[in-house]
Amino acid sequence: MVDQEKIQQAVRLLLEGMGEDVEREGLLETPQRVGRMYAEICRGMDESASEHLSTTFSIDSDDMVVERDIQFYSLCEHHLLPFYGKVHLAYIPNGRVTGLSKLARTVEVFSRRLQLQERLTSQIADALMDDLGAKGALVMVEGEHMCMSMRGVSKPGASTATLAKRGVFENDQALVDEFFRLIGK
Repeated sequence: MVDQEKIQQAVRLLLEGMGEDVEREGLLETPQRVGRMYAEICRGMDESASEHLSTTFSIDSDDMVVERDIQFYSLCEHHLLPFYGKVHLAYIPNGRVTGLSKLARTVEVFSRRLQLQERLTSQIADALMDDLGAKGALVMVEGEHMCMSMRGVSKPGASTATLAKRGVFENDQALVDEFFRLIGK
């Protein structure tokens, strides 16, 4: 749960630390705005992917399900700066599938918290395995990190890709190749 008052106090201190006048007209409501923003962009800390992935439907097929280009926004836990990009995922059903919107909601649950891209990728794959009981899951995340784009090495446009393979995807290169073909990579 996000503590609005603590965030507002911290923002006031941060502004003062930067040499700003916290009583300046443009900054008067900044602590409250930032508090509301963090409650919104970190809402995944209070959610569970299981809530979304528990809605399933019977299926007689074990054909691969792929959802690609799921846009995400997250915050790097090292610098509290955004990183964003796209998630591509696949799973092999084990008698049950979930609604397609539930896959996007699962991405939201894990991306809407302080995060590392590597952990985000693994958490999505693990949720597909654990909560859907999938035979296999494959998740690819492509992200641009503002901590790299706007500070430090200052390389805007650099993209980081992470991949997590679980279950049947770990040993079946043909399935992995089909996934990459389907997402256009």
